[in-house]
Amino acid sequence: MAELREKADVCVVGAGHAGCEAALACARLGFETVIFTVSVDSIALMPCNPNIGGTSKGHLVREIDALGGEMGKNIDKTFIQSKMLNKSKGPAVHSLRAQADKAEYSRAMRKILENQEHLTIKQAEVCELLVEEREEVSSHLPVKKIVGLKTFTETIYECKTVILCTGTYLKARCLCGEAITYTGPNGLQAANHLTDSLLSLGIEMRRFKTGTPARMDRRSLDFDKMEEQFGDERVIPFSFSTDPDEVQIDQVSCYLTYTNEQTHDIIRANLDRSPIYAGVIEGTGPRYCPSIEDKVVKFSDKDRHQVFIEPEGLHTNEMYVSGMSSSLPEDVQLAMYRTVPGLEHCKMVRNAYAIEYDCIDPKQLYPTLEFKSIRGLFSGGQFNGSSGYEEAAAQGLMAGINASLSMQGKEQIVLDRSQAYIGVLIDDLVTKENFEPYRMMTSRAEYRLLLRQDNADLRLRQIGYKVGLVSEKLYQETLNKKQQIDAEVSRLKNTIVGASKYIQEFLTAHESAPLKTGVTLAELICRPELTYEMIAEIDLERKHLSADVVEQVEIEIKYEGYIERQLKQVEHYKKMEKKKIPAELDYNEVGSLRLEARQKLIAYKPVSVGQASRISGVSPADISVLLVYLENYNKKNNFCEL
Repeated sequence: MAELREKADVCVVGAGHAGCEAALACARLGFETVIFTVSVDSIALMPCNPNIGGTSKGHLVREIDALGGEMGKNIDKTFIQSKMLNKSKGPAVHSLRAQADKAEYSRAMRKILENQEHLTIKQAEVCELLVEEREEVSSHLPVKKIVGLKTFTETIYECKTVILCTGTYLKARCLCGEAITYTGPNGLQAANHLTDSLLSLGIEMRRFKTGTPARMDRRSLDFDKMEEQFGDERVIPFSFSTDPDEVQIDQVSCYLTYTNEQTHDIIRANLDRSPIYAGVIEGTGPRYCPSIEDKVVKFSDKDRHQVFIEPEGLHTNEMYVSGMSSSLPEDVQLAMYRTVPGLEHCKMVRNAYAIEYDCIDPKQLYPTLEFKSIRGLFSGGQFNGSSGYEEAAAQGLMAGINASLSMQGKEQIVLDRSQAYIGVLIDDLVTKENFEPYRMMTSRAEYRLLLRQDNADLRLRQIGYKVGLVSEKLYQETLNKKQQIDAEVSRLKNTIVGASKYIQEFLTAHESAPLKTGVTLAELICRPELTYEMIAEIDLERKHLSADVVEQVEIEIKYEGYIERQLKQVEHYKKMEKKKIPAELDYNEVGSLRLEARQKLIAYKPVSVGQASRISGVSPADISVLLVYLENYNKKNNFCEL
């Protein structure tokens, strides 16, 4: 029987949010790329929440855009409501969140993929990775190298690189009470064969779980009993390249309601029928996105929980019941939902369910998202043990970038914790022990005042440009923006106003303390009661600047002291990151290391002392021992740290 063989540079397994970004990055950099999906209709599918962004997640989307990714542009084209969250707090935690039209989001992304040069979409289940053992040129040691993959129909694709973005499809099963279906999300076909191939290659697998709430028929809900939630009056786009005037649309409303004691009583009375508490579910669920039964059990002191009713799109009556994911039986679900104000007569279009799936222990990855044990094999998204569309897309983009750089023989990129939320996300995944699906949060970022969502382009656009995903035009626009910011900050710091009657009257009118001597305009902006916009009437030399430039000017001036403090912290952090650890280092030769530290260092194989210091079980004393050993080792072997 003839064997069908195809050739490509890159094979991307999975076409969710990670797979889309990975495939687009590789194809846009000129590599012949094939993206595999169990269903072409599931490209960029949003099987759970109908939104993009949110606290800290909005930062990720902005960073993806700054690096040349697609998610921000796509949600700008398909959102139906947009809000900037945490506006009452400081700029470090401001985050964009947009309700998406689910069908339109998926359709628009599919159109981008279908029309991308060098990119081919293939509906097929990937069953086996093809790996060969080859001699590495530099070390003359045998290494495993990816050479291709095989589909369920026995077609072989020869390639240089494979990127695994399987999401929640590997050996997936959905649970609703006692009913179990062996499918992926939304009833789509599961991928049941690839896990065995991965295990045969020595890759450690895990079993994780997530869940989704019911979808209701809009016509069966009473919105008069809920609190209407509106979008922002002035919408700010996710993508730095989107014209703000183009996203000022008529927005749809969401609605807020609450559970109550009656809801909780029904849940408690039926916990024995929940797969989570009956021991049927094997996988570990997300701590920060618990099911409603988890909330009722773990937060028994709460007499109510928020429930947001969100539209799934403009052309459907389906409403998403955010905050009430569940794996309880369907009859219990209906009784539970009908106790919530506004849902008394609700009709479920789709019931809630939990989904279990196979994923990897991400400690097997380098910070570049390449497997340590197999050259040319990369991984991104929920397959790495994370949760969320945005976390997935960020990893997919970085995996795609690094796979491309690897094929070009160039040094791969690692965004560190002081550069991007993406750096925090990936470092946490590959360095820290994660026993549950990882979710990004602002509290995970030590340098969050520097890593704001508003300055992602200033932080990362240059990297995207050097890689080749950001155009010359966009890069020059960013440089021009930076020049305008610097010039305006300098002007404000060097423009002095005196204690004239006019100035004093201005300050009094704004309930600000009068001047005793001359001050700069920057010093006035530093006052909490004054803003850049407010001092316009006493700033006679001011020229018109765009809103995004003004925003950066105000933040840089108002938070200058805090920013300088964080920059000093980053300097210390960078010193540790620059102290590289040779890949061949034998930790058994490092005397005085505690046994636990030695075991963890051998298991994780950190690439720097900084990364080693963040591994659970490695103490500051262990790091001191390692530093002393490395100093002698480097002298002996002429190893360069940088």
